[in-house]
Amino acid sequence: MSLRLNFFSTLEAGVDEAGRGSLAGPVTAAAVILPNSFNSEILNDSKKISKDKRNQLRKIIEKEAITFSVINIESKIIDKINILNATMKAMHLAINNLKVKPKHLLVDGNFFYDFNNIPHKCIIKGDSKYQNIAAASILAKTYRDDYMLDLNKINSNYGWDKNKGYGTERHRQAIKKYGTTKFHRKSFQLLKKQLVLSL
Repeated sequence: MSLRLNFFSTLEAGVDEAGRGSLAGPVTAAAVILPNSFNSEILNDSKKISKDKRNQLRKIIEKEAITFSVINIESKIIDKINILNATMKAMHLAINNLKVKPKHLLVDGNFFYDFNNIPHKCIIKGDSKYQNIAAASILAKTYRDDYMLDLNKINSNYGWDKNKGYGTERHRQAIKKYGTTKFHRKSFQLLKKQLVLSL
């Protein structure tokens, strides 16, 4: 069964983020307005489908969307204003950059700061329920993954081509061995407590 398209109206933007829990790299948000004619049987939460399908869907979404926008908020900003505020900032900028102003927002998750008095509804697991949120999920994930692949070319010690900046054991061990980069979030706990104990 395919996902539902809209909750409210035609000009409804789906909004989602990627990278919120990562130790390095940006938090990335996307906003997408899809036409009522849009329908995809394979579109789903980006975490539930393969990399190849995500990249296939990205091309379809970019071609068929009425408008879309993707925004990165860098680690230094995350450290300055905290991850929640950075996520909200990324979402707000993504919405603001849409070429057509949405009449309603569908936001993945359970929390959102009101933006420009545009009515919104938060949907828990919305990226597996609504096509416009799933589309935003796909764009946020694929754009951020590409960003981390580029960072890996100049910081190959951390395995960002595989872990995309998340706190895998290899990543944490590399931080212990090589230290941090300007792309790491210094306000996060980068090392597990047992890795920093002096025994």
